[in-house]
Amino acid sequence: MTGNSAILVVEDDEDDVALTRHALGAAGIRNPVHVVDTGPMAIDYLSGANEFSDRIKHPLPAAVFLDLKLPMMSGHEVLGWIRSQPHLESLAVVVLTSSNEPSDLRRSYSLGANSYLVKPLNPRQLLDMAKAFNWSWLQGSPREPVGR
Repeated sequence: MTGNSAILVVEDDEDDVALTRHALGAAGIRNPVHVVDTGPMAIDYLSGANEFSDRIKHPLPAAVFLDLKLPMMSGHEVLGWIRSQPHLESLAVVVLTSSNEPSDLRRSYSLGANSYLVKPLNPRQLLDMAKAFNWSWLQGSPREPVGR
């Protein structure tokens, strides 16, 4: 897939970021990928605040891949903040986490996650997941409605 819609990865583990980038590229996803490693940085990025105020360098993404276990603020808190922002109501949020706890899954969906994916154990599984995922929402504007 080609396109200009950005993807924001909110992840504090550099190895997971590298694997995610690799899997997206191998799956043919050529959209720009931006990475932040804390919950407050994710909020700053999505708000266009502080170091992320230049929307040419830091465009509003079409999708967010959100880890739940983040420093300073949990992924659930970030997700709750995203869904409280009217201008982000159509933003696709994919929880990509190592947690397979039913309570995390239920809470993520109740807060408005579009998808909940448990991180695979190896790069091949991540690539297979990236290839199988429905990427159609990356072709449109981040303001177009996205089904939940």
